Amino acid sequence: MSAELLSTRPHGHESTLVLTLSNPGARNALHPDMYAAAIEAFDTAERDPSLRAIVLTGADNFFCAGGNLNRLLENRAKDPSVQAASIDMLAQWVTAMRQCSKPVIAAVEGAAAGAGFSLALAADLLVAAEDAKFVMAYARVGLTPDGGGSWFLAQSLPRALAFELMAEGKPIAASRLAELGVVNRVAKPQGALDAALAWADELAKIAPNSVARIKGLTNVAVTHTLDEQLAAERDNFVASLHHSDGLEGITAFLEKRSPVYKR
Repeated sequence: MSAELLSTRPHGHESTLVLTLSNPGARNALHPDMYAAAIEAFDTAERDPSLRAIVLTGADNFFCAGGNLNRLLENRAKDPSVQAASIDMLAQWVTAMRQCSKPVIAAVEGAAAGAGFSLALAADLLVAAEDAKFVMAYARVGLTPDGGGSWFLAQSLPRALAFELMAEGKPIAASRLAELGVVNRVAKPQGALDAALAWADELAKIAPNSVARIKGLTNVAVTHTLDEQLAAERDNFVASLHHSDGLEGITAFLEKRSPVYKR
């Protein structure tokens, strides 16, 4: 069976798109076919108002082993532009995740290694089974991170710890990453997907305009000055106030009822 990205909308969770990394026999190792499918999936999801959240997970209780070393070895015999183009496609996937206005939740079982770890970090929220492991093993095979792994770790952790994880390439437990604020929620073994779907259902009840704008504000906050962020907050607040979601949210609160946001 070939590597692919499976796309489903589970019964009972119709407002959530589940994208499943699947590469049987290779611990869901990544492949360029997955990159293209993911870029298309996020573009489609962005244009579908019935979708409120996206969950990224792996098949067979394993998230992702990262790059396929056999394929990488084959690429050494090709022009370097071949591998560069592949990494650029992975980067487009990561960018699509971050730019998508819908919240993206990674649900990690087993392990997230290499670029698999990078993809988990690229999500807006991260749910991991308590026995899951995360590892940036690039240096162990003479390579360096891709998929934004070095950026996400440097943004999330103290510099010394981020360097340690990447340079030594040793696994770190989900519980430890939760203590450090990288993993949002820890679930029981084989319970990460269910926990992520339940969280997606919770998010679906919140004003989608607000969620999208908050995601955008969070994305730019790391590069904005305080004055720039204050201006961005002002513009988003005013736009939200005059959005239909703002009218429904305020009216529902004053009427002491649950808001119902249109899709």
